[in-house]
Amino acid sequence: MAEQSLLEKLDGLQFKFEEISTMITDPAVIADMKRFVKLNKEYHELELLMNARKEYKNLLSNYAEAKKILETENDEEMREMAKLEIDEAEPKIAKMEDEIRLLLIPADPEDGKNAIVEIRGGTGGDEAAIFAGDLFRMYTKYCESKGWKVQVTSFNEGTSGGYKEIVFEVTGENVYGTMKYESGVHRVQRVPATETQGRVHTSAATVAVLPEAEEFDIELKESDIRTDIFCASGHGGQSVNTTYSAIRLVHIPTGITVQCQDEKSQLKNKAKALVELRTRIYNMEYQKYLDNIASKRKTMVSTGDRSAKIRTYNYPQGRVTDHRINLTLYNLNAIMAGDIQEIIDGLIVAENAERLKAGEI
Repeated sequence: MAEQSLLEKLDGLQFKFEEISTMITDPAVIADMKRFVKLNKEYHELELLMNARKEYKNLLSNYAEAKKILETENDEEMREMAKLEIDEAEPKIAKMEDEIRLLLIPADPEDGKNAIVEIRGGTGGDEAAIFAGDLFRMYTKYCESKGWKVQVTSFNEGTSGGYKEIVFEVTGENVYGTMKYESGVHRVQRVPATETQGRVHTSAATVAVLPEAEEFDIELKESDIRTDIFCASGHGGQSVNTTYSAIRLVHIPTGITVQCQDEKSQLKNKAKALVELRTRIYNMEYQKYLDNIASKRKTMVSTGDRSAKIRTYNYPQGRVTDHRINLTLYNLNAIMAGDIQEIIDGLIVAENAERLKAGEI
């Protein structure tokens, strides 16, 4: 029986929950920050399951009691009340079982992290850079609506506006778990501002969303990093091109290079650049995990295939199409103003359905 199987899984996790509850109060565990953070995260995930277990068992108990009354009671009024309770309980139990199955799916271990987002103008020249700027504004407004903080790390402006490339950090709750669905190629179809004949052009920009590595995720040796200091360029007021505040870090073993010029302080720029460098090194390993998922799940972006065309923004028809789930919405202006939650929700539902089908619980 499905309910018995779910209860067995939940009962099996009860002992683990109690064990972790004890461990996170142990001074030796608290002193080991890496272990403590990991166990604390696991505790909160299991706590959700334990709360669901309690609610589910209450529903099953009430349902069984109502069934018993219906089978043994002769009083017609009591029987009617029992029938009513059974009719109300059945859809609640089914819904609760679906919720528990989703909670039992192992979460991506990176979902709760902050994210580093990189947008690059692709095919389309100046128009691609302008579109990259449009995507940056879209994400900025979306992040504001979620209460997340956006900090630009580095940028390279386009000659006619927008950005050839812009890198920014997003901090908040479950940022990567939400933003990861944006990785891939975004295509725009519209008449560019630079077009004199009024013809519709197709341009593209690539978005890469990386889970931000925490300090204990990866160890960086100072001897492995070359630091270059130079003058900032672009926006920034009077200090631009007058103070050597911009920082470029090169990780010698891997050749990975990052730079930060957003702050006037050289120390602040170096701190931001270190976060990005740590993240990019960490993601070399994380990509192997994504590639493993790709072999099991064909439709979702969490596969990490950043070269895949994931979405088209068609201005003449005012529509946006997400090709992974064949979702088309005719509210392009709202979407470009940051209203992308409906698309992300659709992707989450589709991915969870795919994982359930694959039996990843």
